[in-house]
Amino acid sequence: MESQVRGGTRWKRFAVVMVPSVAATAAIGVALAQGALAASFSVSGQSFKVTAEKLEGKGFVQYGAIDSGYTLSGEKTDHPVAVSAFNEAQIKSLCQSVVTPGIPVLGSVSLTLTAGDSSDPAKQVSAKNLYIDVEDLGADATFNNIDIGVAAKDAQKGPGINQDEVSSKRTNPYGFAQQAESATLTDVKQTAWATTAGTFKLPGLHMKLQTGKHECY
Repeated sequence: MESQVRGGTRWKRFAVVMVPSVAATAAIGVALAQGALAASFSVSGQSFKVTAEKLEGKGFVQYGAIDSGYTLSGEKTDHPVAVSAFNEAQIKSLCQSVVTPGIPVLGSVSLTLTAGDSSDPAKQVSAKNLYIDVEDLGADATFNNIDIGVAAKDAQKGPGINQDEVSSKRTNPYGFAQQAESATLTDVKQTAWATTAGTFKLPGLHMKLQTGKHECY
């Protein structure tokens, strides 16, 4: 949850205001990607699902943004997301899946990625400067020294809001944000449109392609 391998699948960032709720606070997840901090790109017409047994993060911030991208038919569209960012994250038992429908002859094709060994601390997935554009999240969450309602531009406990999003007016620097010194999430189930990271280490990475619909949850 390294080097951000936007690898093989393409994904990315809702906007102006976020709902100050516990559910929004917990909007954290993981996914594959590669590059610098919160790089700007148009998201594909496919969201992806991610599960993790446990995510432990240091330096957390969350704010609203808009991911601009396309539908699968090529039309331009926008997706509202809650951007969750960490200075550092450790993840147990990562699974990521994306389903591509309408493949001639084959029908749907599923890509599944797994990484990390839950029984070996030395083989957990790790990430630095991790940004996740979340559409839906379910987890049991604990936040330490959390601030709810801080202006997005003043959030300093995590990596901070992405300036490319500010300049492109995909986020409001004066809008609602939340931050915490650390966060722990267990039994994570998430749908996201994009992820970027400074580094993304995936020990035991395994990729599998299958016909039909095979998702992490």
